[in-house]
Amino acid sequence: MSQEKSGFNAVPGADLDLLKMPAHWLLARMGKTVLRPGGLRLTRKLLELLDINSTDEVAEFAPGLGRTARLILDRGPESYIGIERDIAAKDWSERHLPSRFGASVALGSAENTGLPGESRSVVIGEAMMTMNPHVKKRQIIGEAFRLLKPAGRFGIHELCLGRDNHSHEIERDLQNVLKVGARPLSQAEWSGLLTAAGFRVRHIAIAPMDLLRPARVIEDEGWIGGIRIARNVICNPIARRRILGIARTLERHRSELNAIAIVAEK
Repeated sequence: MSQEKSGFNAVPGADLDLLKMPAHWLLARMGKTVLRPGGLRLTRKLLELLDINSTDEVAEFAPGLGRTARLILDRGPESYIGIERDIAAKDWSERHLPSRFGASVALGSAENTGLPGESRSVVIGEAMMTMNPHVKKRQIIGEAFRLLKPAGRFGIHELCLGRDNHSHEIERDLQNVLKVGARPLSQAEWSGLLTAAGFRVRHIAIAPMDLLRPARVIEDEGWIGGIRIARNVICNPIARRRILGIARTLERHRSELNAIAIVAEK
């Protein structure tokens, strides 16, 4: 199956220069469907901790390729809405949602969704706050708090520093290869942002940041998906150089980077 037939050239940002394209869309263009730092396993753990059921009204910030959205819908919530900030991403996410009454994607930002206050019982955001500066992280968490009903649950899945002191070297290296403003926080800092907004942290889970390690790729994508990604990367010299650079950077900082999932309650 060619990239055109598989649809990966149609991902948001596909018109950008491969040298400048944000890493998550570059990987998606190569066929990667799981783009969360802790992989599918940590996403499943997060959903288990959120305990989504048939009474829940769920909002997801930046659903992207829709992989988590499909797992959420498998749990049969009362309703689901994804929030994407541009029309291309919205259309992509919407096309990849399974046909189900009550599931949709709206145009908006995670810090300003346009949804009514106290209208959701669950809000989830994965791998998107890491890419935002500190002030916007606070705005996104504040918007989640505003959207949630009392006792509502907010689930996040983000990149986490393995130590409490900040590393400007890690930030610089990640930003150089990812082409996004990656600013990971420590476990204490993520928890602190949530509690400062009024949340109570209920659950924390940690996983290694092994996004591009072969074993993780196979676990997340399966053998067929892994082979397709490898073939696409091999056949595209520019993408290959960039992805190898990303992989080397992640390996260099592997002892200092983790993935974190947190469930907090309003």
